Amino acid sequence: MDNQPFARAGRRSDPLAEVFDRMERYYTDHPRSPSAVRRPRLSQSGRTFIALLGRNLESGIAGIGNTVEAALRAFDLQYLRALQPPPPPRAKRCRR
Repeated sequence: MDNQPFARAGRRSDPLAEVFDRMERYYTDHPRSPSAVRRPRLSQSGRTFIALLGRNLESGIAGIGNTVEAALRAFDLQYLRALQPPPPPRAKRCRR
């Protein structure tokens, strides 16, 4: 058994290796993106990919997509959105 990670093992018939290759390619193409810097966990549920930073979907930051790249892109958008301050509260109008 070799000690190389799946992404570098060269097993093209292995779907897991292909997922790792696509992740690494996205990180290389977008080196300063939140996903490249923070490296969220990637999982798959059916045909849907989930990039998650945190314990779960409710308390973490997640990106969901039909491809690895779409999930990582969605994660990047959600991460940047989480950094923005909330909008100021709207002033209530008094009725007379």
